[in-house]
Amino acid sequence: MLNKNIIVDNIKTLFYALIIAIIIRSLLVQPFYIPSSSMEPNLLVGDRLFVTKYSYGYSKHSFPFSPPILKNRIFFKEPNRGDVVVFKTPADNRTDYIKRLVGLPGDKIQFINSNLFINNNEILKSKISTNDIIYCGNKKIDVFTFEEILPDGKKHISVYSKNYTFQNSDKFIVPDNHYFFLGDNRDCSKDSRFLASVGYVHEDNLVGKAQFIFFSSDKSKGNLLHFWKWNKSLRIDRFFKKIL
Repeated sequence: MLNKNIIVDNIKTLFYALIIAIIIRSLLVQPFYIPSSSMEPNLLVGDRLFVTKYSYGYSKHSFPFSPPILKNRIFFKEPNRGDVVVFKTPADNRTDYIKRLVGLPGDKIQFINSNLFINNNEILKSKISTNDIIYCGNKKIDVFTFEEILPDGKKHISVYSKNYTFQNSDKFIVPDNHYFFLGDNRDCSKDSRFLASVGYVHEDNLVGKAQFIFFSSDKSKGNLLHFWKWNKSLRIDRFFKKIL
């Protein structure tokens, strides 16, 4: 009987722990892993970060597996231009993407000669480096690095391939209740410019705001199990780095 009671108590403990974990993950914060180079140099493959789920209110996508328990977003708070946001892609409402929000509802977005225009105004960018090398998938590319200033004054770093592979676009007009996202690695990002795969993102698809990196490692320099390589694989300087 004693053993049976211990087993029952352990099951109850695990159940309560699971419920608490789901509540925290759904309503407060959730960890995410960066699998691609589309946000370099601000986010690197191997970065692990915390996303606050309460920043923009809650929708069905706030919960694991997106159960249809909420028809619309509740406690909605408007995101700010320049926020780095995790969202579910409209193509399947399942895949998590992380990009920078540059277009609000009603905004007109266009690229002309590789320059970003918002509402017919060119976004000011200052070149801060001409010899950086970053990843695009498994390839390394030469880029120009800029500091961009969005209309509300928020600054961030973006990079453009020296070949400027994405030069001109049609004018994107952001629909009501939707947002337009770009990757900071401008010539190596599948984002709202590609309407068939990402396009405009409805407010219900917002998952949360990326706040800070809590851990980062470079798999190409060693597996975490290889503790003798930690001095090379761990990016200590990125631990607890705020995401701007």
